[in-house]
Amino acid sequence: MKKALVLGGGGFIGSHMVNRLKSEDFWVRAVDLKYPEFSETQADDFIQGDLRDPNVCRDAIDQKFDEIYQFAADMGGAGFVFTGENDADIMHNSALINLNVLEACLRRNSKRIFYSSSACMYPEHNQMDPDNPNCEEASAYPANPDSEYGWEKLFSERLFLAFAKNYGFESRVARYHNIFGPEGTWQGGREKAPAAICRKIAMAKDEDAIEVWGDGLQTRSFLIVDECIEGTIRLMRSDCKIPLNIGSDEMVTINQLVDMVATIANKKITKRHIEGPEGVRGRNSENTLIKKKLNWAPTNSLKWGLEKTYPWIKKQISGEK
Repeated sequence: MKKALVLGGGGFIGSHMVNRLKSEDFWVRAVDLKYPEFSETQADDFIQGDLRDPNVCRDAIDQKFDEIYQFAADMGGAGFVFTGENDADIMHNSALINLNVLEACLRRNSKRIFYSSSACMYPEHNQMDPDNPNCEEASAYPANPDSEYGWEKLFSERLFLAFAKNYGFESRVARYHNIFGPEGTWQGGREKAPAAICRKIAMAKDEDAIEVWGDGLQTRSFLIVDECIEGTIRLMRSDCKIPLNIGSDEMVTINQLVDMVATIANKKITKRHIEGPEGVRGRNSENTLIKKKLNWAPTNSLKWGLEKTYPWIKKQISGEK
């Protein structure tokens, strides 16, 4: 039986990955500070521990695994990443986790590892035009991320690739573009735009106004978690050794995102634009390279993903099981 390790396995993407690997008959160990919030873990072994502690990493990586997925990080949506209030923790905690993980993997000769980077590492100056952002993989340098979160992701990408170069690791790196879906954080300050908007509209009455940060003309693309997992598995098992975007290339404004959710909710919603952390003006996944390297790219529409996500968030608000 093949064995897999999912670091950050109590989180949103990590718990979905555990489920996918179990469906493929892997023996799975997951590690996280907490158990999954919305459902029981399917992991065969779950270690509740802090990966900033090198001893926890050594306990978790006590053998050779066929596949290791590193999702563990200190992160959240714009309300967490772009205020500047969490910069030191974001950089320190995530970098320390990655350093500990790679050292422990090296000791156990467990060298096939996936690292989840982010589109936040792309240069800010290429994302000022909301209609024509450039997030092609080759545009990463000269580096100029718009946040300390992006800088840490860029450093950690290079860390994983350096271990591949110097120690023979089979490192795989994906730059995720705004992953969302059921069982994702939807309140508390770390939620991302689709979940926040779904929550606001689910709690609103027909013809209410909801708050939208900025003018709503900033653009993004959003990827349903199902396709994120599929792309991650394909990249992990490929021979592609360079970072790839994993995201949708269906770009929308935040105002359009609000309108899509309102239509799904069958509500007439108006927008009240307020000041708030926005990040770059435009961002969209450039999928030419992933199609070339993996002969695959996400195809499901944003509407399809929101039709799965909105009812789930509405159910959480109402307290239904």
